[in-house]
Amino acid sequence: MSDTPPTPTGADDADGTTGRPPRPLPRVIAVANQKGGVGKTTTTVNTAAALAQSGMRTLIVDLDPQGNASSGLGIDVRALSTTMYDVLLNDTSLDDCVEPTEVRNLFVAPANLDLAGAEIELVSAFSRELILRRAIEAVIDDYDYVFIDCPPSLGLLTINGLAAAHEVMVPIQCEYYALEGLGQLLQNVERVRKGLNPDLDVSTIVCVMYDARTNLSERVVDEIRDYFGDKVLRTVVPRNVRISEAPSFGQPITVYDPRSRGAIAYKDIAQEVHNGAA
Repeated sequence: MSDTPPTPTGADDADGTTGRPPRPLPRVIAVANQKGGVGKTTTTVNTAAALAQSGMRTLIVDLDPQGNASSGLGIDVRALSTTMYDVLLNDTSLDDCVEPTEVRNLFVAPANLDLAGAEIELVSAFSRELILRRAIEAVIDDYDYVFIDCPPSLGLLTINGLAAAHEVMVPIQCEYYALEGLGQLLQNVERVRKGLNPDLDVSTIVCVMYDARTNLSERVVDEIRDYFGDKVLRTVVPRNVRISEAPSFGQPITVYDPRSRGAIAYKDIAQEVHNGAA
């Protein structure tokens, strides 16, 4: 069997679009999946990096206390004096938290383990669900894209991410339990939409960890496409060891190995995402 995915990677329609509804810039995209280990941070970092390399000023807001999006872009999270913890709990401006990366146009608002205590401390905070929205609104004119890397749970950090976003991107791995917990995520997105953020919707589904050697991956992709329709990107991300190696060098795959299948896939994903921008 061929080792390349059976679906076209980012191929456009004849009119140069991918059929996705246009959305105005700037766009704020929460990347969420309550199931861990599904490539959520990998998708955040590499999609954002590919957009930045195409000329879009892009910010990643790291809301995961593990800080993997920050360390995966070369940020030493142990040496930080200001993090997203300070933005959420100490009224620090997001501008004061943002760090540049080695990728031109790509910036990160980093997180470290201090953020783990924020879930408890936010409980007593005034208007606690909307703190991140206000912080992003203060800097949004500086960026074309803001990606919010949400933790794999539905606590106050994820609620802040969903309340601040315009749309939600969901990475789904091409494995047997791919759709496990997805219904709960969609229910929670709907709750946030009704209670806090009426414009929020799930705009983008990304199929990741595709293994062309198995029929299972193909069946899972077909099932996801049947369920979500045009929300599913045409590009699928293959299992690729270079994608796994890149974070240990503090680089996105598009920098670490720009000719790898993983890098090409994420460049195509960035193109598909941007083709839905007005």
